[in-house]
Amino acid sequence: MAHPSQLGFQDAASPVMEELLHFHDHALMIVFLISTLVLYIIVAMVSTKVTNKYILDSQEIEIIWTILPAIILTLIALPSLRILYLMDEINDPHLTVKAMGHQWYWSYEYTDYESLGFDSYMVPTQDLTPGQFRLLETDHRMIIPMDSPVRVMVSAEDVLHSWAVPALGIKMDGVPGRLNQTAFIASRPGVFYGQCSEICGANHSFMPIVVEAVPLEHFENWSSLMLKDI
Repeated sequence: MAHPSQLGFQDAASPVMEELLHFHDHALMIVFLISTLVLYIIVAMVSTKVTNKYILDSQEIEIIWTILPAIILTLIALPSLRILYLMDEINDPHLTVKAMGHQWYWSYEYTDYESLGFDSYMVPTQDLTPGQFRLLETDHRMIIPMDSPVRVMVSAEDVLHSWAVPALGIKMDGVPGRLNQTAFIASRPGVFYGQCSEICGANHSFMPIVVEAVPLEHFENWSSLMLKDI
């Protein structure tokens, strides 16, 4: 959960998000080193009147400043490509949930069960209980088992939507007439908040996403109760 004046990312709740955080730190250190070097060169050129005639026309330095950026780009590209392939990997999911975007709410359908599904609306401000977050809490949460691969199939009924949960490293567009899929593993129990990340109309800001990861035993009890209610 993000907090006021937060500068960094939310705490990772999935292995993919942990990889993304590590890659962010890796790329940021490279940016810091390049910025420091460039700043030093600028200060040195402005503050000194001494000119080295061998630098003005030198094949060696031209080779260095051509090869060095290529090496730096390779050091950024290789881990980036690795994470891209990890994010697309979906191996034997234990649970499949279909998330359908509407104006302006989400509906969830647990396709491994015969008739387990529900709509998820934002809780109005006047109905919030102490401890709930304004514009982020829903009347029905998407419950998933922790430490289990979960596949989410995302689509939309009317306009473009986007199912995004930052702590899980998930962002998938919901396109009418198209079924996109993504997967994640919740590595710890908790409640993770997200929002529609595609401008979808007047109430775009009022269709939050709440994912609650629980132990497998609790998930089985919850699913049994939901099926009984149906």
